Amino acid sequence: MFLRTFATAGRVLRQLSHDPRSIALMLLMPSMLVGLFAWLFSGQEGAFDRFGGPILALFPFILMFLVTSVTTLRERRSGTLERLMTTPLGKADFVLGYAIAFGLMAVLQALVTVGFAVTVCGLTVDGPLWQLGLVAVLDGLLGTGLGLFASAFARTEFQAVQFMPVLVFPQILLGGLLMPRDDMPAALTAISDWLPLSYVIDAVNAVATGDEGWELGRPLIVICAVLMVSLLLASLTLRRRTP
Repeated sequence: MFLRTFATAGRVLRQLSHDPRSIALMLLMPSMLVGLFAWLFSGQEGAFDRFGGPILALFPFILMFLVTSVTTLRERRSGTLERLMTTPLGKADFVLGYAIAFGLMAVLQALVTVGFAVTVCGLTVDGPLWQLGLVAVLDGLLGTGLGLFASAFARTEFQAVQFMPVLVFPQILLGGLLMPRDDMPAALTAISDWLPLSYVIDAVNAVATGDEGWELGRPLIVICAVLMVSLLLASLTLRRRTP
């Protein structure tokens, strides 16, 4: 099983190596957006330190969700997945292979984005930088897992993009980026407790303020649990080919 999984991951990475635009999108675009955000608030002292951390949780999540869902759907529509399923490759091998490949991209993306935010944009956090990098990696992996799951329900690339307003935009509005979740109406706070991006933002805020223990561990556990569930659901709902 592991050989088939790693073979799938290697195939995806080779395909990405021939697509420099996708690589640039995943590695450079989050840094460019973070830089634009820092420039926007350059005249307000301390504003980027307050909002820069949650912004780091936003852009990698969105981009990895978008790229993964569209790429997986393209495999189905082209018939590649159907041909692969005639081999001993299983659905779990396919999903885990994709997760590993895009997980490596998420690691590189986190290193580039966090490094850019700290060294160029001047983001300061009270906690260790490696914790911020860890949250950024898990954030990208979460976007990958949800993108793999969402791709099972789309028939075209356009439909995959349409899942953004359903699965991503509510998390942006209710995740604690625009206002603290405790200040929201009780009903919206209850909804935000079920949104995974809320816990990514909680983890980033915990690192930014130097909190450790359960304040950081709880959101990290939730993120990992949602990631595992999304990969499991992706493998169960994966279809060989789009009708």
